[in-house]
Amino acid sequence: MFFTISKLAWFIFAPVNFLVLLSLFGLIIWILGFIRLGRMLTCIGVFLLVICCFSPLGAALTRPLEDRFPVAPKDLTPPSGIIVLGGALDGELTEARGQPSLITGGARLTAGVELARRYPQARLVFTGGSASLTREVQGEAKGVHDLWLALGVPESQMSFEEASRNTWENAIFTRDLLAPKPGEHWLLVTSAWHMPRAMGIFRHVGFDVIAYPVDFLTYGDSRDWKPTPVVLDQLTMLNFAIHEWIGLVAYRLTGKTDTLFPGP
Repeated sequence: MFFTISKLAWFIFAPVNFLVLLSLFGLIIWILGFIRLGRMLTCIGVFLLVICCFSPLGAALTRPLEDRFPVAPKDLTPPSGIIVLGGALDGELTEARGQPSLITGGARLTAGVELARRYPQARLVFTGGSASLTREVQGEAKGVHDLWLALGVPESQMSFEEASRNTWENAIFTRDLLAPKPGEHWLLVTSAWHMPRAMGIFRHVGFDVIAYPVDFLTYGDSRDWKPTPVVLDQLTMLNFAIHEWIGLVAYRLTGKTDTLFPGP
């Protein structure tokens, strides 16, 4: 139920979706004769959409998430395993075209390969199933398996958890699959903007992992505050950031994390 509600709520309240729907609603009631209210809602929707497109609001909300956990050093203690969270491959497009189709977050998968080569004795684990509400879609695991094989990861080094649909289930099902033992070191690979929530959830379910953030969206310097001509990048960043901040609050309120903003 939590999964379904979260998916439906995000469809409505994702920043771009919400502002477009608000503007459209305002326009409709304006046409229907509610001129003042309709004009006000339409203007508010369009004004906020322009701010989202052309201001550094996305970077301002993303930077704290990405800076929360530092980039892992190169001289890490050799880990027992490497856990790569899903959300980096379009399962439906992969199924349709017959080849792995990476999306934003694809660096999670390539980082997993790089770490597997650096630590050939470590187990490389992918966790993620299908997050579709509308139809039965092949999960990411098959495409990730094919991609990792093509990039030279030995079959024997890979393991897959294919049932999880969100980060909470990633943590629960991966913990149950791996049954981590005291003294083991497990790296958690996910996008830097997603790392605080992911770490908080894994800690809450009793799986002590080491953060390995990748797939940064911000520069971490003054370039984040400069205007960009690529509006889509700003909107993508804003969507991810607001999704994560809402997720942090929701997971804390529902008892799925121990702190609002997990840190090192």
